[in-house]
Amino acid sequence: MDKMTLHRMEYYGFHGVFEEERKLGQRYYIDLELELDLQGAGLNDDLEQTVNYAEVHGLVKDIVEKKSFKLIEALGEYIATSVLDTYTIINAVTVKVTKPHPPFDIHFQGVTVELRRTRK
Repeated sequence: MDKMTLHRMEYYGFHGVFEEERKLGQRYYIDLELELDLQGAGLNDDLEQTVNYAEVHGLVKDIVEKKSFKLIEALGEYIATSVLDTYTIINAVTVKVTKPHPPFDIHFQGVTVELRRTRK
């Protein structure tokens, strides 16, 4: 299966267990790996035979910036489900959600959850 990867898309969202996180918001990074057949698009140079990654970016932006979840796991699950529901050409999606500044007194580059979902 071919893959299309959208690396480190950056959004400002209002997610977190603590109410302050959901009020103040913070940056989130999203990576998507889409598994689909890209041969037709490659052979025919035809956007209709692939996924428009600008549209995928817009879908994810709306989710991250307009919805609110307590857990980044729930955010990732919603993104994965939405991508598969919207783009039937995609057979599987891997979503990585990174929260670079969790509200803890620790020094690291954030926490990432990774979910892989396939079409049923």
